[in-house]
Amino acid sequence: MSAVELYPGYVSPLGVGTIPHEDIENHTGLELLQRIVDGTYPAPPIGAALNYGLVEVSEGRAVFRGVPNERHLNPLGGVHGGWAATLLDSALACAVQTLLAKGEAYTTAEFKVNLTRPITPGTGEVVCEGVVVHKGRTLAVSEAKLLDGNGKLLAFGTETCSIFPAEKLKPR
Repeated sequence: MSAVELYPGYVSPLGVGTIPHEDIENHTGLELLQRIVDGTYPAPPIGAALNYGLVEVSEGRAVFRGVPNERHLNPLGGVHGGWAATLLDSALACAVQTLLAKGEAYTTAEFKVNLTRPITPGTGEVVCEGVVVHKGRTLAVSEAKLLDGNGKLLAFGTETCSIFPAEKLKPR
C-alpha cells in the first residue's frame, strides 16, 4: 500500500483499505478507529473517493474533516446532498463504533439528514462531529453536525445502528 491524500493536507500513510476482520475480535471499536487515525490501518476507501477522513476519536465521539470539490457536484453546480449525507453517516456510525466491545460490529439501520445551507466547492474544509446519545445492547442512536470553517451549520443528522456479533460479518 502507498500513501494517499484524502483531502488537501491530510494523508493516509497506508493508503486505503479496511480493518482486518480478525482484529475486530481482539480490539474494541475505539481501539480499531484510533488505529486509523494513527495511521496503523489504512483509511477506508470511501474517504478517498469523497475527499474526507477520520481525524479524531474518543469514547462516544468521532470527528471527520473533508473538502468538497468539483467531483461532488450535482447538475446545478452545488455539492450533491449525498456527499454531506455520506460524511454524516460516517461520523454517526463511527461514533457508535467507539463504544463497541471486542467482537462487536454494527450497521446503519436508519438515518435522517437535514441540509441547512448550500455546500459548494468554495465552502472549503468542513468538520463533522458525531456523538452517541444512547447505546443499548442491540441498538445505538447518534447525532452529528456538519460545520463550515466559520462554524456555520451546513447539515445535521441522526442515526440508529444495529449492534451484533462481528462473526456475522464473515462471508457465507
